[in-house]
Amino acid sequence: MSDILIVDDERDIRELVSDILEDEGFSTRLAGNSDDCMKEINNEPPGLLILDIWLKDSRMDGIDILKAVKRDNPDVPVVIISGHGNIEIAVAAIKQGAYDFIEKPFNIDQLMVVIRRAMETSRLRRENSALKRRELTSAEMIGSSAAFRTLLGQLEKVTKSNGRVMLSGPAGSGKEVAARYIHANSSRAKAPFVTVNCAGVEPDRMEEVLFGRESTERGVEPGLLEQAHGGVVYFDEVADMPLGTQSKILRVLVDQQFQRVGGTDKVRVDLRVISSTNRDLDAEIRADRFRQELYHRLNVVPIPVPSLEERREDIPELAAHFIAEFHDAQGLPLRELSEEAVALMQTMIWPGNVRQLKNLVERVLILGDGTGPIEARELPNDSEGGNDDGRVVLSGALATLPLREAREAFEREYLLTQINRFGGNISRTASFVGMERSALHRKLKSLGVVTSNKAGARVAHVDEEATEAAQ
Repeated sequence: MSDILIVDDERDIRELVSDILEDEGFSTRLAGNSDDCMKEINNEPPGLLILDIWLKDSRMDGIDILKAVKRDNPDVPVVIISGHGNIEIAVAAIKQGAYDFIEKPFNIDQLMVVIRRAMETSRLRRENSALKRRELTSAEMIGSSAAFRTLLGQLEKVTKSNGRVMLSGPAGSGKEVAARYIHANSSRAKAPFVTVNCAGVEPDRMEEVLFGRESTERGVEPGLLEQAHGGVVYFDEVADMPLGTQSKILRVLVDQQFQRVGGTDKVRVDLRVISSTNRDLDAEIRADRFRQELYHRLNVVPIPVPSLEERREDIPELAAHFIAEFHDAQGLPLRELSEEAVALMQTMIWPGNVRQLKNLVERVLILGDGTGPIEARELPNDSEGGNDDGRVVLSGALATLPLREAREAFEREYLLTQINRFGGNISRTASFVGMERSALHRKLKSLGVVTSNKAGARVAHVDEEATEAAQ
């Protein structure tokens, strides 16, 4: 997108402008009618379009071409030229998205100033959009646990395709990071990544936000789908999309085109769609809150994103990554984690998943003292634990049980936590808790604790049937 396409029905004018621009270091293409113009644009969008309003022997005039360009290639700046200029034509051109309007016969110096400003504005707009996309959320995947490696392997497989992906997992588990990873490692990496926050848009504004709007007062206002043309549109928490909008999105997925609100022209888009949800969409379909046809269109490649509980081994690595990130972005202290802090973090409950972990790290860095290692006492601990004089505080439920039952309940929860902390690795668990491996196996069997595969990792849980049999 570095050349300039000159469209004028007068050969002498387009060749004169071309010679001047090439002397200034620009490369040019020429078209004498609307068909040649559209063919050139469809082959490769130019960096800038110089367009005559009146084109003899053409199916489309300059305004029609301008509309088509702004619909399909909104980033291409258009400079209108005309020998029949008047204020009405100039206003109409600007409303339709033209960068500027110059009347023939034009001053070459004036034309060059407008061209340079238009191309610079377009370049800055593209760079600004790219920076905004990079700033919002990182595409870096952090972890080394079995569950994480399984996720990463699935993401790697879909980066090379153009298939639609459905990411499922609890809130805060990193579904948007996974979506951005797919985009960053795909052939569309240099194209836009546009997020549609389905839960954050008012239902009565959803269609306007997605499809854009046309009006005589404000001209064309592109929507998010149009802004994502050529790249990826990410439907965040797609289960929150209004039912009425769902049917229209289904049509967009089939036709790859739509109409803006208030408009009549069809807008063609080339999009890859990635969606995410933290709900059971099968249940949403049964409750008539989600369209089954849309589900099948979006759920071409389903990929589950594990919760932080399923990848506790990654907590030290994730925390260290967030510490370095906050140090670089905010100048917060670059602190390490003590072994006690790591152990506590790996046994904590994380309902907010990776997002909660990131927030906790930021809070500790802001409120903490000094630059030494982060200690366990700096971390919140709402579960059973020690008080200021070192005594263990029991929960109300545990304190009401007889000693034998309380001991079994404690041992069961303690060992469940430790096994999951070490990613289901019994040898590492045995070493940490100070038991022989065979003794630990016997203890787990007596407590009804078993391990099984989940999301590619070994996860410990209670086998209710085994527990009842032991009792």
